Amino acid sequence: MDHILLIIHIFAATIWVGGHLIITLRILPATLKTRNIDGLIEFEKKYEVIGLPALLLLVTTGVWMSINYNVLPSSWFSFSSGIETVVSCKLILLALTLGLAIHARLFLIPRLKPERLIALTIHIFVVTAIGILMLILGTFVRYGGI
Repeated sequence: MDHILLIIHIFAATIWVGGHLIITLRILPATLKTRNIDGLIEFEKKYEVIGLPALLLLVTTGVWMSINYNVLPSSWFSFSSGIETVVSCKLILLALTLGLAIHARLFLIPRLKPERLIALTIHIFVVTAIGILMLILGTFVRYGGI
């Protein structure tokens, strides 16, 4: 079962991080160049349908795997072992991601105009960087954490 959880987790991470890399490296440069936000909004609508379920799968499988590694919620943020440090760091980064996503969804995207594109660009870069960092942190579990 652990291996199946890991496969689901990696597959969901592929969708989450890959989608953000596409936004960051392909969609956003074109949007910034032309100042036309239509392509960005269209991609966001299409990606949200698979991106948010992928994020939910990441959280679910991540918590489940942390419990399988005996990193129980009562020991989260204790940083007392390498695995607990990885889990705690990933939970902190998850909270940042959720905060940025809520802010973007409620405040930036509904009022998005070409002149407000910089704030959303910063959000996209930060969420992409967080996703990559979480992916890298996850690889340390195999080696006992950090």
